[in-house]
Amino acid sequence: MTDRTVTLRDVAAQAGVHPATASRALNPETRLLVRDDTARRVLEAAEALGYHPNPVARSLRTRRSNTVGVLIPDLTNPLFPPIVRALEDRLAAAGYVALIGNTDGDGERERLVFQQMRARHVDGMVLATAHLSDPLLADAARGGLPVVLMNRMAQDHSLDSVSVDNERGMRMAVAHLVAEGHTRIAHIAGPQEVSTGLSRYRGFMSAMEAHGLEADPDLIITAKALEEAGLNCPADLSVVGFNDMPFIDRLRPPLTTIRFPHYELGTETAQLLLERIGGQGGPVRVIYLAPELVVRGSTAPCRRTG
Repeated sequence: MTDRTVTLRDVAAQAGVHPATASRALNPETRLLVRDDTARRVLEAAEALGYHPNPVARSLRTRRSNTVGVLIPDLTNPLFPPIVRALEDRLAAAGYVALIGNTDGDGERERLVFQQMRARHVDGMVLATAHLSDPLLADAARGGLPVVLMNRMAQDHSLDSVSVDNERGMRMAVAHLVAEGHTRIAHIAGPQEVSTGLSRYRGFMSAMEAHGLEADPDLIITAKALEEAGLNCPADLSVVGFNDMPFIDRLRPPLTTIRFPHYELGTETAQLLLERIGGQGGPVRVIYLAPELVVRGSTAPCRRTG
């Protein structure tokens, strides 16, 4: 004979409260509506009885699944774990679970996973995968589902987004190199169909113009070109990175970089999405986080030759 399933009414009876009060106390989103001593009594009763809420029943009652879909282009990229960790921490505090989907930068896979998550009635979506011309953005904007772009932006600012101020970061990088006496400055460009790559390119070009320097198209190159040329850093050239990835300070030489707060990016994204899920309206919000220049050993004063 199996044990009878413990119900919400059992918890309420054990705690000496109405079932509606027990329900509010057990829900992190509504617990503040219940007196502290009452909430504590309900939680203790639930633990003593071994009560576990039925997520399917709650979803039918509240029309919410308490899940959020998160699309990441590459989970092996060390940029994303601290961002996703922060996102999950903030969502968990509000009673939500993140469903993570890895797309490998594949547009078809991204659309498939997006549609599958919507079919599972997620309450909102976080997209860290979107390209500037991605038709998925238009679909998301029309669909009525709360969507926040993370470390990405929509070209027409049609969707909420949280990102570092990439243009400002590039201006800081160029200003640092100019202060070290460098005038022939190369830009290792990222993908121009992604908002981060395009914003950093624009920041580089505007910074060069602001310092009265001409951006040589031949110096807008890829990282592989430096390796093939056999150049030594910082003896032959100074290098400034972006993102301050884990262990970058362990390189030889340690990389000067533009740092941005990864954890804060995830937290702000989750907070914005929770506000939208909660019904907070208003115009589209585009949040920029401030970058920081971290000077290490990969940049040095320019050595003039000849």
